[in-house]
Amino acid sequence: MGDALDNAKMSKLHMTFWFLGGLGIMLDGFDFFIIGVANPLIKEDLGANTWQIGLISVAAILGAFVGATFLGPLGDKLGRQRIFRYDLVMFVVFSVACMFAWDIPSLVISRFLLGIAIGLDYPIAASFLAEILPKKNRGRWLVSAFSLQAVGMLLGAIVGVLILVLLPSETSWRWMLGFGIIPALGIIFLRRKVPESPRWLAENGKESEAVEVTQRLTGVPVFVSKKDQRVPARSPEGLKSLIQPALFKRDLRRRTIFTAVPWFLMDIAVYGVGIFTPTLLAAMVIAGPNSSGIADDIAATKATAALDIFLVLGFIAAIFLIEKVGRIRLQLGGFVFMAVGLAILALASALTGGASDHLVLVFAGFAVFNFFMNAGPNATTYALPAEVFPSEVRAAGHGFAAGMAKLGAALGVFFFPIVLGIVDQWVLLAGLAGICIVGFVVTLVYQIEPAGKSLDEVSGRKAGGLAARVD
Repeated sequence: MGDALDNAKMSKLHMTFWFLGGLGIMLDGFDFFIIGVANPLIKEDLGANTWQIGLISVAAILGAFVGATFLGPLGDKLGRQRIFRYDLVMFVVFSVACMFAWDIPSLVISRFLLGIAIGLDYPIAASFLAEILPKKNRGRWLVSAFSLQAVGMLLGAIVGVLILVLLPSETSWRWMLGFGIIPALGIIFLRRKVPESPRWLAENGKESEAVEVTQRLTGVPVFVSKKDQRVPARSPEGLKSLIQPALFKRDLRRRTIFTAVPWFLMDIAVYGVGIFTPTLLAAMVIAGPNSSGIADDIAATKATAALDIFLVLGFIAAIFLIEKVGRIRLQLGGFVFMAVGLAILALASALTGGASDHLVLVFAGFAVFNFFMNAGPNATTYALPAEVFPSEVRAAGHGFAAGMAKLGAALGVFFFPIVLGIVDQWVLLAGLAGICIVGFVVTLVYQIEPAGKSLDEVSGRKAGGLAARVD
């Protein structure tokens, strides 16, 4: 069965399941972008101070950390399909809660719970897709799924501008945060047709169902062999079952470090640099004497959307290069050029007159950083955990790596303004460049290249027998 899945040709059914699995990532991109558009209005409507706006911004990120890290293992225990049914229902419920938040604390709590749903979808979608995709172009399709994040960001830009134009009010942020309900309901309806992962079924004693799903995908008769199964082992109960200690044992420790640490470091830089976006926008957007907060927000949103072209181009490059160049080379090169982009921004900030007097350097720095971020680590760090961990801990492994990434993002968002108040801009940017270099070193030392290999080859079947058989 595993051989049939690895060597199958990409079919329409594969593409359908790929699309439905990746749509949850689109919602993450939408939410990431739309909260930045909504924040100025939230500040005016609810009277939020700078500290409270920071808390609102980081709440969903912290929720995603909890959802990915501690609830991701549920995908290994209960199956990928069951979680698919529930995580986006949570997204809808807490999006409604965000719309009707009556004060800052209620909005922060709602955003945190919404983030749990977003974080939970990461390991489940990645695990499911890795287990059904053929090995020949598995990395390409995984990166393509993650690139839907950029589609979500573009959707957020369009929705943000339309709502600001059609409903120019301080309360427009409620419609922005609630708009995600519409695509989420559509995804929930369509995901009803997504089957359980055949590899998960085979490893949990459901051989007949595994054969049925595999034959639908591959079009050839298959059988479940011992290689497709795993030896049952005792699984912890209660809260302990949400933490997978196997990830830190000797046979998996290298994989855990390799997938979690570079993603953690990358998100510190990525989310931290996001704080500097207003520096560029302030120079691009000229506020006239009749400008208002809403007018400035519209202009800033349009300008940010224009800059997203480098993010899209980066994803396109990753999709075309990941199988030819390999995950490791893309990640290594991406970290190096992210550091270069940050160094250019640091130089622009250090020169006389500051960044506002050196727009060419600022633009070039953002362009290099954004392009190579998505052409490198932002794409590869999502794909690698889904490939290098064994099936029985794949969701747990990917969830831990994604959770560490969100923790890094939260640290970047929360501490960036604090550090900026202590040191100069160029010092902070140079420090972030150093973080990217550390990501390069960790990748170089612990690298595992999955390109062209079956999941069994790259994930190491000797790590099997770590989770209980589900009846």
